[in-house]
Amino acid sequence: MPTATSPPAPVNRDVPLVGRQALEGPYVLLTFRHPEVAGRARAGQFVMIKAGTVAEPLLRRPFSVMSVTPRDDTFTLFLKVVGPGSRALADLRSADTAGCLGPLGRPFTLPPEDHEALLVAGGYGIAPFVLFSEELRRAGRRSRVFYGGRTAADLQLRAPFDSGEAPLACSTEDGSLGHCGRVTEPLSTHLDRRGGPATIYACGPDAMLHAVAALAAERGVSAQVSLDPWMGCGVGTCLGCVVRIQRSEDPRAKYRCACTEGPVFDSRDVLWPGEVSSRARRESAAVRG
Repeated sequence: MPTATSPPAPVNRDVPLVGRQALEGPYVLLTFRHPEVAGRARAGQFVMIKAGTVAEPLLRRPFSVMSVTPRDDTFTLFLKVVGPGSRALADLRSADTAGCLGPLGRPFTLPPEDHEALLVAGGYGIAPFVLFSEELRRAGRRSRVFYGGRTAADLQLRAPFDSGEAPLACSTEDGSLGHCGRVTEPLSTHLDRRGGPATIYACGPDAMLHAVAALAAERGVSAQVSLDPWMGCGVGTCLGCVVRIQRSEDPRAKYRCACTEGPVFDSRDVLWPGEVSSRARRESAAVRG
């Protein structure tokens, strides 16, 4: 039975598409009407969704909530077409429906008042930071966005940050936009030059998240990372999204469901490739001597 402190249960609805904006290449913005997601979703949370008229693929797909408009009961997804599930969603037209369960997962948490929030995104990992930058603004926190991809064509969601309230630094591996190189390079430079404390937030490919976690450890900065393993159900039943997590009090790493205990985790608790124990556990052991 839910307790007084338990979050409300996610709501399953057949939701109508009320807005569609095609971007360049395989990218599109889709807006659906779902009162509970629109009213309750926090940055870092996601929905499980599939086009309502298709039998294949059988399972829904997870997508981060990009933005919400509670007064209209709507939320928006930033979609990159990579397979049949995302293609079916991208092909929806006005008033078509999709099966949608949400909001799901644990969100990002605000940094301390004196911290600058450094938002690090790889490719379509930028999606949750549109909503998070708004949450940070309302809370009076300073933020800065580092947005990286292979080419300029991968950085399709720059417009929401054009106001300058959250300065945007772009990076491309081919040098077609902004810094030529990986997104962690301007992040590293900023960490070295910053004038005060900071907290890092990252969403993107696993290799980028691992690099951000390593950089945070080197600089003594806390970081929250949004992991993106394969998900089948979104509610912790199928166990398809388990990740290895070891908190300071855990003698061994435990498999935890990213859909219910994440997708946002403290980077120190994640057992990254090549590690025998997590940073949190190693630091705890060092303190105990």
